[in-house]
Amino acid sequence: MHKFYYKDVIQNALAIDYLEVQSYEMNVYLVWLAVGDNTGLVYDENDNPKRFFSAGQIRETFAHCDVDQAVMKHDTPYDEMIGNPPKSAEQMALPFTMTLPY
Repeated sequence: MHKFYYKDVIQNALAIDYLEVQSYEMNVYLVWLAVGDNTGLVYDENDNPKRFFSAGQIRETFAHCDVDQAVMKHDTPYDEMIGNPPKSAEQMALPFTMTLPY
């Protein structure tokens, strides 16, 4: 797995084949990228996965990049806690627009 560093992403206009926003509770988002043959998460300067705190922050970060496809996947640990059946192995990917609002 490749590590895409945040500082490199904001300095270079990447041609991103696939951008996946992984949504977690408490407004925490991680971003997974596919650029050519490289795939992996975006990391911060401390070598930890970069946490984004809003969809807008993600759109602003990647506004200068060429993104072919973007999706959002949401993961929640609460299904089984509230009596729902265990979640499926496949998460649903919803389209995620990279367009910044006016």
